[in-house]
Amino acid sequence: MNMIGAYYFPTSGDVEVLGKKFGQAELGGKLRNQIGIVSASLQQKLYPSDSAFEILLSGAYASIGLYEKPTKEIREKAISLIEELGSIEYADRNYETLSQGEKQRILIGRALMGNPELLILDEPTTGLDFIARERLLESIDKIAKGDESPTLLYVTHHVEEILPIFKHTLLLKDGEVYESGRTKDILNKATLTGYFGLDVDVLWNNERPFLVKLNP
Repeated sequence: MNMIGAYYFPTSGDVEVLGKKFGQAELGGKLRNQIGIVSASLQQKLYPSDSAFEILLSGAYASIGLYEKPTKEIREKAISLIEELGSIEYADRNYETLSQGEKQRILIGRALMGNPELLILDEPTTGLDFIARERLLESIDKIAKGDESPTLLYVTHHVEEILPIFKHTLLLKDGEVYESGRTKDILNKATLTGYFGLDVDVLWNNERPFLVKLNP
């Protein structure tokens, strides 16, 4: 994730992100501003006493904390996003008082404030119960279907979180690509049994996959 976000360069091989090839294009902050990242590590860097709305607003400046007076346009965009994410009711609450699911919605809104071309969601449902997880996934689905949606890269350990909007899937194992391709072609009994080293099957419901362990 850090390499895709242009924070690290590869020691071997080639990397190209948003049409910019590492070593042949200006990277650094210019490319990073085109990429939004939502991860647990980001939560730890934010000021817990800032309001949810201030956290979201700071995304317009890619800063930790809000140090500039937002323009009318930026405030209007932030209000639109916080309403779209269903977070308006806790906009004025301190970030530290929010539930994990509420925090993740605010972080997604924060990432979208910068109009990213690529949005990376790194295990965004970690620590959420079933209801909170499904509500967050509904928000992600809505974002993906928007008129100006960024490309979404979703990282997860749970196949049931792979929504129909994610047409391609890449499986990583032991630091290497195990398999990649169209989601419907990759997520099947044979591939995942080999991947997990466990006899499993994949059941599809509402175009979402669910993993089932088979009895010996």
